[in-house]
Amino acid sequence: MPVSKRTTRLRLCPALLLLLLLLVLSFANAITTASMVHHTADDPQTTQYPFQNLSLPIEERINNILSLMTLDEKIACLGTNPSVPRLGIKGSGHVEGIHGLAQGGPAKWGRPATIPTTTFPQGIGLGETWDPELLRQVAAVEAREARYIFQSSKYHQGGIVVRSPNADLGRDPRWGRTEECYGEDPYFNGTMVVAFVKGLQGDDPKYWQAASLMKHFLANSNENDRDKTSSDFDERLFHEYYSVPFRMGVIEGGSRAFMASYNSMNGVPMTVNPVLENVTRKEWGQDGIICTDAGAMRNLVTSQKYAPDFSHAAALSVKAGIGQFLDRYPDAVRGALKNNLLTEAEIDRALKGNFRVMIRLGLLDPPSLVPYSTIGSEAQDPWLSEKHKAVARLATQESVVLLKNSKNLLPLNKKTVKSIAVIGPRASEVLLDWYSGTPPYKVTPLEGIKNSVGPDVQVGFAANNDEDAAVKLARRSDVAIVCVGNHPNGANDTNWGKVSVPSEGREAVDRQSLTLEQEELIKQVYQANPKTVVVLVSSFPYAINWTQANVPAIVHLALNSQEEGRALADVIFGDYNPAGRLVQTWPRSLDQLPPMMDYDIRHGRTYMYFKGEPLYPFGYGLSYTTFSYSNLRTNARSLPSTGSMRVSFDLRNTGSRSGEEVVQLYVKHLHSSVERPEKELKGFKRIALRPGETSTVTLELKGEQLAHWDTSHHKFVVESGPVQLLIGSSSANDKLKKIVEVVN
Repeated sequence: MPVSKRTTRLRLCPALLLLLLLLVLSFANAITTASMVHHTADDPQTTQYPFQNLSLPIEERINNILSLMTLDEKIACLGTNPSVPRLGIKGSGHVEGIHGLAQGGPAKWGRPATIPTTTFPQGIGLGETWDPELLRQVAAVEAREARYIFQSSKYHQGGIVVRSPNADLGRDPRWGRTEECYGEDPYFNGTMVVAFVKGLQGDDPKYWQAASLMKHFLANSNENDRDKTSSDFDERLFHEYYSVPFRMGVIEGGSRAFMASYNSMNGVPMTVNPVLENVTRKEWGQDGIICTDAGAMRNLVTSQKYAPDFSHAAALSVKAGIGQFLDRYPDAVRGALKNNLLTEAEIDRALKGNFRVMIRLGLLDPPSLVPYSTIGSEAQDPWLSEKHKAVARLATQESVVLLKNSKNLLPLNKKTVKSIAVIGPRASEVLLDWYSGTPPYKVTPLEGIKNSVGPDVQVGFAANNDEDAAVKLARRSDVAIVCVGNHPNGANDTNWGKVSVPSEGREAVDRQSLTLEQEELIKQVYQANPKTVVVLVSSFPYAINWTQANVPAIVHLALNSQEEGRALADVIFGDYNPAGRLVQTWPRSLDQLPPMMDYDIRHGRTYMYFKGEPLYPFGYGLSYTTFSYSNLRTNARSLPSTGSMRVSFDLRNTGSRSGEEVVQLYVKHLHSSVERPEKELKGFKRIALRPGETSTVTLELKGEQLAHWDTSHHKFVVESGPVQLLIGSSSANDKLKKIVEVVN
């Protein structure tokens, strides 16, 4: 019986199916093998683990890493470098970078070798630029140099987790680490923090150039007994003041790392404070590194008496969210595990944040996919490039604050001045602070002035008035420039926790005085030559009342920049028109300040609550030209609580020089159910104008910026009602005013 065509087709199906099945299995195996190939910089194809499969979600990759690790490897990764050599994972440790990458400097941060890096003004000086875009550029320079040193075969040291910026608030000018912060205002500091974070981490949508590890969370602005003291304040100040720069750094900037501070907050050490988990992780979305400050875990036992022993201290820290210890911690963690105070699962949870950061840095992915992986192969070290030098010079120029200029003594005319006396202990040196690196070069004020005027102007120097040297020099010179200010390491580099005079401060030491001891030298020079310019090179505000009342010209700039002398000379001789602004209220005396440990700023701290008249207000600074403000208007009559408003006005350069003005927008709540500050900064912009030029300036004001923390419902609330807009050149100089209605 003949077989039909239909029957023949049916008999062939099993063979075809078998062939197809073999082909599918072979193809699937090839895909799986290819997707699990491990890529490293040294060996592009080695072992195979699921965490190397880039198509997997990050959390699955991290879970796989943890499942492959031994307990000893996990404990090792609770340090500051989450590397797992057995699995081919090379993580990154921490580096310092408040104002430039530190791979040297007084603290000898470079390990194993000192490497030069671009060195900028201290944090307080960077703040005084009032220029977020410039701060982003500064941080980008720092991040590139960190990558370069970390990846270059020439150096191969350091790390790309950068302990910066310092997001603390400078609520009191006696704080010994004032130099590290951006100032006293939460919105201003937060804006600058966001800029610095973005500069460090870069613009790539997937990978970071470097990770920004902010410090020190939270309310860390006293040095004396910082490992014992408690910063006490209410729930509103937590949300409206102290935490604002950190919150903005996380939510707006994208930082996913921070350091817990030494101090307690309302009696609970920050190392184990519940806000680490309840606020930063659950409310803000911080899913990365939380580390202790150096030795802070052990402080829980020794100085804070919060834990009975180190095993309990380690367990409490990990449970609170700490994933990295800057401490001698391994034995304590093992003790916690042995005594059932801590579980391996809790260690796993803490470690996840560390590996999330490493993945965002591209350290677990093929270098070909990471846009920053080729940094380090350049022929020239980046700190030698003209680009990095130019950013350092611009940052220093923009940081200079002109405090006084009676009868337009400044700028000095190079063509008419024939002799200059350069006097004072800060004239012939560029001092580096504890968190500085080693700059590739340094230009002192004396060098900057000499180089600027050339050989036709006689420039003399006297460090002090021993044997009347300063007075004699000033008397025979056309003009005297007196360079004074603090020493960033307390004038005592070798003894930690020691300073030479009461007005000095540093890490571990708060200032006991605001009096500038060198003001006596200023008086002597001024009496010899009334054409005296005072250059205050300092990390802190000083109560220079006599100098302000008598000396015709005063400029202020922070310490540490490699371009200090060149930028100063640019300003003194008019090659650059200064536009820096103060970022703290400068008191006239200690009598205007509450007790140091009073953390309730409503008792008279910052421009928002300051009692009396300060020496210089927040936001203050002068220019060699003048500006007029006019025609304040808004794009709507009311501001929706969930919307925004454009605030515009016209700014005109009414002087004869090109210059920059820092315009500032403040708000005043005219009716509120709770106590509000006298005024609050809510916007600012640095504007450059030529003589006679007018520009329309527009600032955005969001309804959410006017919120206060509702303690009954534990959330931010925007109230309806009238709000006064204040446009001016400082917190004490309103130029334009307008009332708008906030509506819900």
